[in-house]
Amino acid sequence: MRKYIQERPLREDLKTLTPCATPEQSKAINQCPAPCLVMAGSGMCNAGRILHHLKQNLWKPETYVLMVGYQTYGTVGRQLVDRATHVKIFGERTAVKAAIRTLGGFSAHAGQTDLLRWVDTVASSKTVMVLTHGEDPQRRALAQSIKKQYRLKTLLPMQGDTIEV
Repeated sequence: MRKYIQERPLREDLKTLTPCATPEQSKAINQCPAPCLVMAGSGMCNAGRILHHLKQNLWKPETYVLMVGYQTYGTVGRQLVDRATHVKIFGERTAVKAAIRTLGGFSAHAGQTDLLRWVDTVASSKTVMVLTHGEDPQRRALAQSIKKQYRLKTLLPMQGDTIEV
Protein backbone atom coordinates (compact mmCIF):
# COMPACT_ATOMS: atom_id res chain seq x y z
CA MET A 1 0.00 0.00 0.00
CA ARG A 2 2.80 2.40 0.89
CA LYS A 3 4.42 1.75 -2.50
CA TYR A 4 1.10 2.35 -4.25
CA ILE A 5 0.59 5.67 -2.45
CA GLN A 6 4.14 6.82 -3.24
CA GLU A 7 3.89 5.91 -6.92
CA ARG A 8 0.44 7.35 -7.55
CA PRO A 9 -0.97 10.65 -6.30
CA LEU A 10 -4.21 10.11 -4.38
CA ARG A 11 -5.88 13.04 -6.13
CA GLU A 12 -5.56 11.16 -9.44
CA ASP A 13 -7.42 8.22 -7.96
CA LEU A 14 -10.11 10.44 -6.48
CA LYS A 15 -11.00 11.54 -10.03
CA THR A 16 -12.34 8.03 -10.53
CA LEU A 17 -14.25 7.94 -7.24
CA THR A 18 -17.55 6.18 -7.77
CA PRO A 19 -20.14 6.16 -4.98
CA CYS A 20 -22.00 2.87 -4.76
CA ALA A 21 -25.68 3.33 -4.02
CA THR A 22 -26.78 -0.29 -4.32
CA PRO A 23 -25.49 -3.58 -2.93
CA GLU A 24 -24.93 -4.79 -6.50
CA GLN A 25 -22.67 -1.83 -7.30
CA SER A 26 -20.74 -2.42 -4.11
CA LYS A 27 -20.28 -6.14 -4.80
CA ALA A 28 -19.07 -5.33 -8.34
CA ILE A 29 -16.01 -3.65 -6.80
CA ASN A 30 -14.76 -7.13 -5.92
CA GLN A 31 -14.47 -7.91 -9.66
CA CYS A 32 -12.24 -4.91 -10.33
CA PRO A 33 -8.68 -6.06 -11.17
CA ALA A 34 -7.10 -2.68 -10.32
CA PRO A 35 -6.29 -1.58 -6.79
CA CYS A 36 -9.34 -0.17 -5.04
CA LEU A 37 -9.99 2.00 -2.04
CA VAL A 38 -13.18 0.95 -0.29
CA MET A 39 -14.57 3.30 2.34
CA ALA A 40 -17.30 1.66 4.37
CA GLY A 41 -19.82 3.22 6.70
CA SER A 42 -19.48 3.08 10.43
CA GLY A 43 -19.76 -0.26 12.11
CA MET A 44 -17.82 -3.18 13.40
CA CYS A 45 -17.72 -5.35 10.29
CA ASN A 46 -20.50 -7.63 11.48
CA ALA A 47 -23.01 -6.81 8.75
CA GLY A 48 -23.44 -4.94 5.53
CA ARG A 49 -21.49 -4.61 2.34
CA ILE A 50 -18.11 -4.49 4.03
CA LEU A 51 -18.36 -8.21 4.69
CA HIS A 52 -18.30 -8.92 0.94
CA HIS A 53 -15.16 -6.81 0.54
CA LEU A 54 -13.45 -8.44 3.51
CA LYS A 55 -14.38 -11.94 2.31
CA GLN A 56 -12.90 -11.21 -1.12
CA ASN A 57 -9.75 -9.48 0.09
CA LEU A 58 -8.63 -10.43 3.61
CA TRP A 59 -6.77 -13.50 2.34
CA LYS A 60 -4.61 -11.35 0.01
CA PRO A 61 -1.28 -10.20 1.49
CA GLU A 62 -1.38 -7.05 -0.66
CA THR A 63 -4.63 -5.90 0.97
CA TYR A 64 -4.43 -3.11 3.53
CA VAL A 65 -7.33 -2.63 5.95
CA LEU A 66 -7.48 0.56 8.00
CA MET A 67 -9.88 0.28 10.93
CA VAL A 68 -11.18 3.69 11.97
CA GLY A 69 -13.22 3.83 15.14
CA TYR A 70 -13.94 1.63 18.09
CA GLN A 71 -14.43 -2.13 17.59
CA THR A 72 -16.22 -3.96 20.39
CA TYR A 73 -15.42 -7.46 21.64
CA GLY A 74 -17.00 -10.30 19.70
CA THR A 75 -17.16 -8.48 16.37
CA VAL A 76 -15.26 -9.23 13.17
CA GLY A 77 -13.78 -5.74 13.41
CA ARG A 78 -12.39 -6.43 16.88
CA GLN A 79 -11.00 -9.79 15.78
CA LEU A 80 -9.13 -8.02 12.98
CA VAL A 81 -7.81 -5.34 15.34
CA ASP A 82 -6.70 -8.10 17.73
CA ARG A 83 -4.69 -9.74 14.91
CA ALA A 84 -6.84 -12.84 14.33
CA THR A 85 -5.36 -15.19 11.74
CA HIS A 86 -8.85 -16.25 10.64
CA VAL A 87 -12.34 -14.74 10.92
CA LYS A 88 -15.75 -16.18 10.18
CA ILE A 89 -17.62 -14.39 7.40
CA PHE A 90 -20.91 -15.69 6.03
CA GLY A 91 -20.38 -18.85 8.06
CA GLU A 92 -17.03 -19.60 6.42
CA ARG A 93 -13.55 -19.39 7.90
CA THR A 94 -11.55 -16.71 6.09
CA ALA A 95 -7.77 -16.41 6.39
CA VAL A 96 -6.41 -12.99 7.33
CA LYS A 97 -3.25 -12.26 5.34
CA ALA A 98 -4.04 -8.56 4.88
CA ALA A 99 -2.19 -5.87 6.80
CA ILE A 100 -4.57 -4.60 9.48
CA ARG A 101 -3.94 -1.18 11.00
CA THR A 102 -5.98 0.97 13.35
CA LEU A 103 -6.46 4.71 13.43
CA GLY A 104 -7.64 5.81 16.85
CA GLY A 105 -9.39 8.91 18.02
CA PHE A 106 -12.46 8.66 15.81
CA SER A 107 -14.91 7.03 18.20
CA ALA A 108 -18.19 8.88 18.61
CA HIS A 109 -18.55 7.65 22.18
CA ALA A 110 -17.91 9.83 25.20
CA GLY A 111 -15.19 8.83 27.63
CA GLN A 112 -15.61 8.48 31.40
CA THR A 113 -14.81 12.14 32.08
CA ASP A 114 -17.50 13.32 29.66
CA LEU A 115 -20.01 10.80 31.00
CA LEU A 116 -19.40 11.91 34.59
CA ARG A 117 -19.81 15.52 33.51
CA TRP A 118 -23.23 14.55 32.10
CA VAL A 119 -24.14 12.58 35.26
CA ASP A 120 -23.35 15.71 37.25
CA THR A 121 -26.15 17.53 35.41
CA VAL A 122 -28.82 14.89 36.21
CA ALA A 123 -27.68 13.19 39.43
CA SER A 124 -29.71 15.36 41.79
CA SER A 125 -32.96 14.17 40.19
CA LYS A 126 -32.04 10.46 39.98
CA THR A 127 -31.77 7.57 42.41
CA VAL A 128 -30.64 4.88 39.98
CA MET A 129 -28.24 4.97 37.05
CA VAL A 130 -28.43 2.12 34.50
CA LEU A 131 -25.29 1.53 32.41
CA THR A 132 -26.28 -0.52 29.37
CA HIS A 133 -23.53 0.23 26.90
CA GLY A 134 -19.80 -0.48 26.86
CA GLU A 135 -17.35 -3.16 27.83
CA ASP A 136 -17.69 -4.63 31.30
CA PRO A 137 -14.42 -3.41 32.85
CA GLN A 138 -15.17 0.16 31.77
CA ARG A 139 -18.82 -0.07 32.85
CA ARG A 140 -17.74 -1.33 36.29
CA ALA A 141 -15.22 1.50 36.64
CA LEU A 142 -17.82 4.09 35.65
CA ALA A 143 -20.35 2.55 38.06
CA GLN A 144 -17.83 2.81 40.91
CA SER A 145 -17.18 6.46 40.11
CA ILE A 146 -20.91 7.22 40.01
CA LYS A 147 -21.49 5.44 43.33
CA LYS A 148 -18.58 7.24 44.97
CA GLN A 149 -19.22 10.75 43.62
CA TYR A 150 -23.02 10.81 43.49
CA ARG A 151 -24.13 8.05 45.87
CA LEU A 152 -26.44 6.65 43.18
CA LYS A 153 -27.39 3.00 42.87
CA THR A 154 -25.95 1.70 39.59
CA LEU A 155 -27.18 -1.24 37.57
CA LEU A 156 -25.12 -3.01 34.93
CA PRO A 157 -27.52 -5.31 33.07
CA MET A 158 -26.28 -7.74 30.46
CA GLN A 159 -27.98 -8.23 27.10
CA GLY A 160 -31.27 -10.02 27.67
CA ASP A 161 -31.52 -9.09 31.35
CA THR A 162 -34.74 -7.64 32.69
CA ILE A 163 -34.42 -4.92 35.29
CA GLU A 164 -36.93 -3.11 37.44
CA VAL A 165 -36.38 0.58 38.03
